Amino acid sequence: MPRFVTKTIHARLDYPVALALMGLPFLLGLGESNPLALSISPLVGLAALLLTIFTDHHLGVFRMLPYKLHLAVDLAVGLLFIVLPFALNFSGIDAIYYWVNGAAVVAVIALSKPEAGALPV
Repeated sequence: MPRFVTKTIHARLDYPVALALMGLPFLLGLGESNPLALSISPLVGLAALLLTIFTDHHLGVFRMLPYKLHLAVDLAVGLLFIVLPFALNFSGIDAIYYWVNGAAVVAVIALSKPEAGALPV
């Protein structure tokens, strides 16, 4: 499988994705099947924004956390988003939103190019 998502590309995706995770649930009217569907994504979006600010990549502000840790957290969140609809009985747009976002995050991680000298996550 070709791995073409570089650290630079990933960094450029992080900020808009974090903002989307915070805003889209409200725009889409999530929470109909379970109120948690509306609140989890914005909280994860805020955490993703903080993670990005503290990640050691060119768009990180404080650059304290290794990029490899960032990828591991992203993967965990992607898998969590895939499982949440089953665990919390989300249905309809609530479930679809979490499944699509989870699958997208897992795909980005799977397509991420390993850093030179580093083992892939």
